[in-house]
Amino acid sequence: MTDAVPTKGQLIAGRVLSGLVILFLLFDAGLKLASPETAIKYSPPGLGWPLDVSTMYLLGTLLLIPTILHIWRPTAILGAILITGYLGGAIATHVRINSPLFSHSLFGVYLGVMLWGGLWLRDPRVRALIPLSKGAAA
Repeated sequence: MTDAVPTKGQLIAGRVLSGLVILFLLFDAGLKLASPETAIKYSPPGLGWPLDVSTMYLLGTLLLIPTILHIWRPTAILGAILITGYLGGAIATHVRINSPLFSHSLFGVYLGVMLWGGLWLRDPRVRALIPLSKGAAA
């Protein structure tokens, strides 16, 4: 299979995409854990979540654990699956309250595409599961 080993350019692009997503997720989880009052202050109104410290701790933990799993190569795919679930909840929350589509509701989609795109570019296991190139499906 020609897609088994990513090229140097694909590895760099994959690491950059993954790095950007990881930095954002670590920042988001870290804010919820280190300064839940700040996270509460800047949360959009009407999300349907209790805006209290314990909820911020829970959401921060539920994001931090899969992000750490995603960082560690042997569990990167499991981390990506769990992060995708978390992002799905965020998307559903924003759709439910009729947030602006492109800036809020689809933000989780953008992160998810970057997350899986970066993983696809750098990890042969994902390339084998999701063959996007022409000859890979044969």
